[in-house]
Amino acid sequence: MVLIVIIIFISFIALSIAGLKLLKKGANSREITIATFYIFSIALFAIGMTTHSNSYYKAIDPVDMECYSPFSDKNAITLIFYTLVFNISLLLVWVKGNILPPLALTLSLIFILIGTFLNVGVLFQISVHNTETLNTYNSRGEQILFLFAPLFSVILGVYFIYKATTQEIKEAFEKAYSNKIINALNTFLSTKSRNPFWIVLLMFPVFFIVTLLLILFGQDTNSIIKVFTDTATWKFSQQVHPPILDHKGHYLCTVATSGHPKIVKPIRFGKRNGNRIIVNRQLLIANAFEEMIQDISPRLHFKIRTIYDQYGYNLSKKINTTFLASATYILMKPLEWIFLICLYLICNKPEQKINKQYAQ
Repeated sequence: MVLIVIIIFISFIALSIAGLKLLKKGANSREITIATFYIFSIALFAIGMTTHSNSYYKAIDPVDMECYSPFSDKNAITLIFYTLVFNISLLLVWVKGNILPPLALTLSLIFILIGTFLNVGVLFQISVHNTETLNTYNSRGEQILFLFAPLFSVILGVYFIYKATTQEIKEAFEKAYSNKIINALNTFLSTKSRNPFWIVLLMFPVFFIVTLLLILFGQDTNSIIKVFTDTATWKFSQQVHPPILDHKGHYLCTVATSGHPKIVKPIRFGKRNGNRIIVNRQLLIANAFEEMIQDISPRLHFKIRTIYDQYGYNLSKKINTTFLASATYILMKPLEWIFLICLYLICNKPEQKINKQYAQ
C-alpha cells in the first residue's frame, strides 16, 4: 500500500512538472518547483474534502470519520467560479505576462485580487474546527490538508499583483496599437492600472456584474458570505447540525449477540436509543463496566470510547457471520471476566448495576 502511494505521488509530480514545462517553455526551475507545490497543495485540499463533504443539515456518523464541509453546498457555485477564474488568471499572468491584451491583463488582476481576498476568508474559516458536538469524532489534525492551498493562493496572488503593477503593465503601456479604440483603451488601462488603487476600484463593477450572472445560476447576492456562514463546526459557521446518527452495530459486544444462541447465550431484549436489541450477559457486563469508568473519570471514559468506536466499528463490519460472531464472543470472555472482577471490587451493588443496563 505504501509503495502504491509512493508511485502515485512520484507520477503526480512528474506529470505536473511535464505539464508546466509545456505550458510555459523556458520556465526556470524555481517557477516549476513553486507551481508543482501549488498543484500538490490543491490535491491535498481535495483529499481533505473527501471526509468533509457533508452539508450542515445532514445527520452524520462521526465513527465513519464523516464531518461537515467548511463550505455551503447551496452557495458552492460562487466559490467554485471564483476559484476557477482565480487559477486561470494566475496561469495567464504567469504564462503570458506582459503580452496579454490590456483588458485581459486587467481582468486577470481583478480576479486574482478577488480570489486572494476569498482565500484569506478560507484561511480564517479553516482556522477553527469545533468538533465537540460530534462526540467521538477525532480530527487528528486533518486541518493541515486544508492549509496549504489557500496559503499558497494568497502568497501567489499578492506576488502576481505586485509584479504586474510594477513591471507587466508598464511594458503593456509602452506598446502602441493601430486601432485607435484599442490603443485608447490600452493607454487608459495601462495608465490607471499602474496604481493598485485602480485595480481595487475596478474590482467593484466587475464583482457586481459577476454577481448578477451568478444569480441566474441560483446563487444569492450574498452567496460569497453565505458560502462560509451556512455551515457547521467551522470558524464562520452560523448553522447547527442535527443530532449525530446512532451507530448501530458498531460495538463488538452487540455484534457478538448475533452468534450461535448456544454460545453467546442471549437472555432478554433491551432498549438502546429507542431501538430494541438482544442482550446477553457479556454485553451487560461490558456496558456496566463502561458506566463505572464514566462515573469515576469522564475524561478517561471519553478517550477509551473514542478509541473503541474508531477501531471497533471497522472490526464489527468484518464480523458478519454466525461463526465470526461466536468466535468474537469467545475471544471477549477473558475481558468479560476482568470487567466483572473490577465491578465486584469497586461497586457496592455490582449485579444491580449489571442488570439495569439496557432496561426497557
